[in-house]
Amino acid sequence: MKKLILFLFIAIFLSSCTGWGVAPQPFPVLTPIPSSTPGIVTPTPFIIPPPIFGETSTPSTNVTVISPVTPENTFTPTPTLTFTPIQPTVTFTFVPVQSANLVILGCNTSIDITHGMGEVTNAFVTVKNNGTIDLPNTCAILRAIDEDREHPNKKVCLSNLPAQNEVNLKLTVDSQYKVDTIIQVDITSNEVTLLRLDKQSCKDISLFGGAPSDLDQIKPLTP
Repeated sequence: MKKLILFLFIAIFLSSCTGWGVAPQPFPVLTPIPSSTPGIVTPTPFIIPPPIFGETSTPSTNVTVISPVTPENTFTPTPTLTFTPIQPTVTFTFVPVQSANLVILGCNTSIDITHGMGEVTNAFVTVKNNGTIDLPNTCAILRAIDEDREHPNKKVCLSNLPAQNEVNLKLTVDSQYKVDTIIQVDITSNEVTLLRLDKQSCKDISLFGGAPSDLDQIKPLTP
């Protein structure tokens, strides 16, 4: 305890004395150097290209940035559907048609002295070939219900009646005197019957302008 008091006294005494020519420098105290603010490091991702096998090359550090191209407004035409009708091919094939027609124009009666016959019945007919082929050996044959002997003009023939032509003929049969005669007319070609037509009562030809003047003349069909 006494030493402590003595020590404090000496220290106070010494501090009050200025006998030092140069005041002693304070004892250096080591002060830590302030550290700088640590930098904030943001990790940058690495883009690793896919490995290239077979060759070793140093990847280039030059990166080319391709800017996206903005397409301009362009007009795209809408296709127009055009309908082209297909014209069918028509092939006409000629088909031969054999056809005949017959018109009984009228009748009249007369006396045939030349052939030794009394009363005879005459029929005036029009034979028509309205087919597409000719009718060879065309004949018109007249028959009567009261027919007696065969008259030589009961059958009249043509060597050929061309297609789309007609002819007026006079046919005669031996008939009974003052009897209402029912007649029948056949049209044949090469002995084949094409048409048959009958008349229950053949009207007098004089009522229809008389007998035709162009008998046995082949002419084109009349409308």
